[in-house]
Amino acid sequence: MELSEITITKAIIERFSQKFLEYTEVDTAIVGAGPSGLVAAYFLAKAGKKVAIFERKLSIGGGMWGGGMMFNEIVVQEEGKEMLDVFDIETREYQPGYYTADSVEAVTTICSYATRAGAKVFNCMSVEDVMIRENRVIGLVINWSPVEMTGMHVDPLTITSKNIIDATGHPTEVLHLIAKKADVQLSTDNGKIHGERSLWADKAERLTIENTKKICPGVYVTGMSANAAFGGPRMGPVFGGMLLSGKKVAELIIAEG
Repeated sequence: MELSEITITKAIIERFSQKFLEYTEVDTAIVGAGPSGLVAAYFLAKAGKKVAIFERKLSIGGGMWGGGMMFNEIVVQEEGKEMLDVFDIETREYQPGYYTADSVEAVTTICSYATRAGAKVFNCMSVEDVMIRENRVIGLVINWSPVEMTGMHVDPLTITSKNIIDATGHPTEVLHLIAKKADVQLSTDNGKIHGERSLWADKAERLTIENTKKICPGVYVTGMSANAAFGGPRMGPVFGGMLLSGKKVAELIIAEG
């Protein structure tokens, strides 16, 4: 059979358009395809929820790809190892309570589990605004990342979602949009974003999970976004808290129905 370039082009355009149209209305929209966002997507999709992940970059995985300072190994504690076991990711004990895993295996495997469960990843898409009705965030305003990067004046499109998860990590991008453009109080002690504190692995790992919660109507925070929102420290290349945070935020959304 002789391949036709036009058939290849049509196949990509038609199939992507079908997928994109189907996911303009979802149960949960996750902003950021880092470890916590991917884990949340897996558990939500596994529970039958319609899930879309919007990732600004071409690649997924967030900070997990690079391990620590581009040494592509990550560390997890005992509870984190149990989460990696869920995804059948190989871990090795370094010393009691510390386990290492290959960061590339971890990212690709969790992403595979999430997409096979039914979650859809839309990479190279940025969130530039949110939609709010009656004090509740009901959707995202999205555009291609290259449009954002080059500063071109191209109008965006929108998607609606029953729940939105800010999994953007340190920048807490969704929350900053809400704080800048909407008169919505966040569930922090002063109603505003606190910002992350200096690195403290032990404290950050615990607070990442504690701070994973609904932060305003329609919006949840997970992973480093949770710590940055509530003023917790960063944790560096230990990822157990990120994985557990993703599972927790999915459970919160599922429990709420």
